[in-house]
Amino acid sequence: MQSLAFKYFMEVAKRGSLSAASESLGVAISAISRQISHLEQRVGAALFERGVRGMVLTLAGQVLLTHAQRQVLETEAALQEISKLQGMEQSHIRIACSQGLANEMVPKAIADFQRLRPGTTFALWGGGAAGASDRVAMGESDMAITFSTRPVSNVTVHYAHRSPALAVMHKNHPLAQRSRLSLMELKEYPIALTDASTSTRKLFDMACNMNGLQIEPILNSNYAEALHAYVRNGLGVLFASYVSIADRLARNDLVAIPVTDAEMHSRSVQVQLMKGRLLPSAIKEFIDLIVRDLEEKGRAEPH
Repeated sequence: MQSLAFKYFMEVAKRGSLSAASESLGVAISAISRQISHLEQRVGAALFERGVRGMVLTLAGQVLLTHAQRQVLETEAALQEISKLQGMEQSHIRIACSQGLANEMVPKAIADFQRLRPGTTFALWGGGAAGASDRVAMGESDMAITFSTRPVSNVTVHYAHRSPALAVMHKNHPLAQRSRLSLMELKEYPIALTDASTSTRKLFDMACNMNGLQIEPILNSNYAEALHAYVRNGLGVLFASYVSIADRLARNDLVAIPVTDAEMHSRSVQVQLMKGRLLPSAIKEFIDLIVRDLEEKGRAEPH
């Protein structure tokens, strides 16, 4: 149902050159170039800047790409709704989320949803907050479930809830019985940190800078599971949101304690969507499930 011109245009925008789009599509470069030229004539503006860097979208091209991506997604939504009417519903939901949420919370929500809608399939991308938002804005994911420390402009924030970074440690840690802790107190113990791309690390670095603290972590890793394994087996402390570790805490070997430094509270967990997009019913239902889960965890969070 997608026009040939739009299909070729989107592929060139994605690949960055006519030759790469040609190879991906299995179509001659001349055919792709011809369709792009026709499209530029129709809109009355250049869609690409052609140079040594390849094909780079102009402002007009960026506007058209956003429209084209939304059109493709809404066509897919319409086809899903028609399949539902005919009793042949088969939904596919693409999620982008922060690494911490990809470890347990989101996979558990997927399992819960599949019990309600057995025919639904999922694709889960885990990474940094900016990457998750960009994937939604570009139509590569249907939603982002991620942490944010700053306003976002390229997506719609459907839901947001305050999500501070808590100090997480083994239940037998010397500080495990405390109700609140400061970074000044925690600096006397081994600290395990995520890499600089994560919101938790950004909060930690900002808090140290604002309070004149120099804390050298014992362990740095871009793999959250490694940090949790380290903390479970020693005197280490890591930092994480309650929503990302609630299920781990239920196993009763770890505790999470609020941190008094204000900077550690400066973020929210968000559900982000493409601006102006009409969503299929399956995606709406999954979002509702995620929001209910976030609300429930928010009420249980230690303060």
